[in-house]
Amino acid sequence: MTFTNKAAREMKERVGSLLKGAEARGLTVSTFHNLGMNIIRKEYARMGYKPGFSIFDDGDIKALLTDIMQKEYSGDDGADEIKNYIDSWKNDLILPDEALANARNPKEQTAAIVYLHYQRTLKAYNAVDFNDLILLPVKLFQEHADILEKWQNRIRYLLVDEYQDTNASQYLLVKLLVGMRNQFTVVGDDDQSIYAWRGARPENLMLLKEDYPSLKVVMLEQNYRSTSRILKCANILIANNPHVFEKQLWSEMGHGDEIRVIRTRNEDAECERVALEILTEHLRTQRPYSDFAILYRGNYQAKLMELKLQHHQIPYRLSGGTSFFARQEVKDLMSYFRLLVNPDDDNAFLRVINVPRREIGSTTLEKLGNYASERGISMYAAADEIGLGAHLDGRYAERLARFKHWMDNVRQQCVVNEPIAAIRSMVMDIDYENWLRQNASSDKVADARMGNVWFLVDALKNTLDKDEDGDMTIEDAIGKLVLRDMLERQQEEEEGAEGVQMMTMHASKGLEFPSVYIIGFEEEILPHRSSIEADTIEEERRLAYVGITRAKRNLALTFAAKRKQYGEVIDCTPSRFLDELPPEDLVWEGQEDAPVEVKAARGNDALAAMRAMLKR
Repeated sequence: MTFTNKAAREMKERVGSLLKGAEARGLTVSTFHNLGMNIIRKEYARMGYKPGFSIFDDGDIKALLTDIMQKEYSGDDGADEIKNYIDSWKNDLILPDEALANARNPKEQTAAIVYLHYQRTLKAYNAVDFNDLILLPVKLFQEHADILEKWQNRIRYLLVDEYQDTNASQYLLVKLLVGMRNQFTVVGDDDQSIYAWRGARPENLMLLKEDYPSLKVVMLEQNYRSTSRILKCANILIANNPHVFEKQLWSEMGHGDEIRVIRTRNEDAECERVALEILTEHLRTQRPYSDFAILYRGNYQAKLMELKLQHHQIPYRLSGGTSFFARQEVKDLMSYFRLLVNPDDDNAFLRVINVPRREIGSTTLEKLGNYASERGISMYAAADEIGLGAHLDGRYAERLARFKHWMDNVRQQCVVNEPIAAIRSMVMDIDYENWLRQNASSDKVADARMGNVWFLVDALKNTLDKDEDGDMTIEDAIGKLVLRDMLERQQEEEEGAEGVQMMTMHASKGLEFPSVYIIGFEEEILPHRSSIEADTIEEERRLAYVGITRAKRNLALTFAAKRKQYGEVIDCTPSRFLDELPPEDLVWEGQEDAPVEVKAARGNDALAAMRAMLKR
């Protein structure tokens, strides 16, 4: 088990290269949430759910919380904060009643009440959220020993990767599945635990010796990525943190260059310096731009760096591009899918009822919602009830009934005929391509968006085709697609394009680059101001450790002497972590600033000479 689809794919590929045919039979590589979804899919009846449950994504959750807050408190102020409370409670396996009983102040009490309404509404929609994929199986196992024993027999040997990133609910899920057998392996690094802000508990590693007294510890200390000098700096830095398991990374990649610490006049000069260095090195050595990575503590630092790269015509890739599943046309079709398998999903119903336009206005939908609420049924179920006619003009009631009967027919076709063919017919029936052409900026854009629609239908078909057990239904396949939507955010890239990689240090975990720049190596940035105030410097030190160990050959740490903040220019203090690095392995640059005009002239002369040389 691991955390991301990408990691799971890589593991499958590596295992596939080591084990052939029958040797791999019975082996499953999965994310935590995929495993949780499979457990719910098999055991939904014991949890009080119906088949075809929906998985709510962040957009659905925020819409639902906003609706609850408007009904209960006549406003949606603080919905994001309440979502954070609910996420935290679910990660810690705290149910609404317990959250309410233990509320320490009025804000927590309000959040707990909303949590109670939220959970009841999810259940009424036959839906779960992302955190429920772990919470519900844990509660099921705790309450039903027979089901736990069945899954313990099914999963006889368990290996968990990135164990330091597990939260309370994931920790308990693993502990329950392992049981008394102790046939259990974890891979983890307490020095790379950097996700406490989203519930990860590095102390889970500390509990291993208590939970499994016969634990055998194997140290994987040889590093196959970085030079010895980079690893020496990383080892000495992280030695300032307390450790569960002491280790010393070492490498046979050579001693390597000194780590450069670059001081600049201000943040503008800092970004300009980094951009010019990358451009010069690219022109001088013909190294690809993808060899270079620029890492930073927060996304806000990327904006100025982007402008400098654009100014010098340096291609770059910014982590966190538009997800395939976040595109409007994909979300439209996914909502149709969700409504097909779960007619109680009001969020999906509201998204598709006027896509394409069916002349059903907001007033009609509000009256439908009120009627459905009075009847205690979903809006879809209410759409063709005779009693609705007393609340609506006949024309609008007829349009709603027509839509429901059409969807009922599509659902029936998915059962009696080939489901993918029925879904393709559904897309054609609604004339979605014409809808896109009416709303797209050009035919080319409409064609691309329609291509995404068919790609999604093909993805659904592939999910069905890859079912090894042969018992996957169209509902199961759609559930897997919805989960993939939430687990995997893909960046759209031009084929063959390459560029400087820009990302936060959190996003860089698990990656490696020949040359790395970490910008903003200053107090109140790294370590972050909130960590200084909360005295959680150890996690910030682990974050710096992760950033440093992304570099294979060259590493530069940059900071500004002055920086603009809230419209004022402030003096900056170099990060305390620089004082913790071995001085004999550092070379400091820019301690004395030349006038900016002189620097610019020098840089332009050097670039002009480099370009002239390459043209010969």
